[in-house]
Amino acid sequence: MVDKSEKFSWLVRLGYAARGVTYILLGWLALGTRAEAGEGNQGVFAHLQEMPLGTPILYLMAIGLTAYVLFKFAAAVGDVENRGSDTKGIVKRIGDAASGVAYTILAFAALQFASGSKQSAAGGESQQTASSILDWTLGGLLIGAVGLGFLVGALMQAKEAATGHFMHRVSPRAPNGIEAVGRAGHAARAVVFAIIGWSLVQSAWFNSSSEVKGLGEALVSLRESGTVYTLVAVGLMLFGAFSLVVSRYRIIPDLDSTSLKPSFR
Repeated sequence: MVDKSEKFSWLVRLGYAARGVTYILLGWLALGTRAEAGEGNQGVFAHLQEMPLGTPILYLMAIGLTAYVLFKFAAAVGDVENRGSDTKGIVKRIGDAASGVAYTILAFAALQFASGSKQSAAGGESQQTASSILDWTLGGLLIGAVGLGFLVGALMQAKEAATGHFMHRVSPRAPNGIEAVGRAGHAARAVVFAIIGWSLVQSAWFNSSSEVKGLGEALVSLRESGTVYTLVAVGLMLFGAFSLVVSRYRIIPDLDSTSLKPSFR
């Protein structure tokens, strides 16, 4: 019989795989200079929707991304990744929470495309979501907090790219060269996370949703930079490839249902 920890592990692995597919397609669309690249996850999901077996793939991605969201929130609230409660640990857990928010939107979009409630990649969803939140009493404060979370996440990604520390939770049985691929991918994510974070902080400061950039918009904002744009797009594809490998070789904690504290296999 499969226990709850093993079910949890497989769901998280599916989440990493779904994340990988998203980043690979986003980078590919960007390098192909297709319009969908500017629409971020909307363009990716619209592209999948047109493919054979696209609907079941989208449902699998929605399930996987939801599992990844739960993992990130469990890391932020329950500290299932053993980050600790000191300043460094809290900063990392804030980054986990921001990531959870971002992938919640991603999972919901995948579900919408899978169910057919969206048939095309209409741009501006990031701005629409932000506009709705800004109407809340403390909406600006919430968007600003998420923006700071993304900026923290950008610093974390840059540090991971520089140190390769992410490998301590990847099995030594992983293919050779995966660390180099992961470093390049984390560096690209640091760039787009910084752009997203800064756009959210600006949105909160000026109370304007027009400042908000999602993943695709953040990448396209670099298009005039030429080589930087190409490097970031390639880097995101590499991060996607890294995520696919990690979906198999990531060391997932065994959850203790009473304490939510993990013991790593």
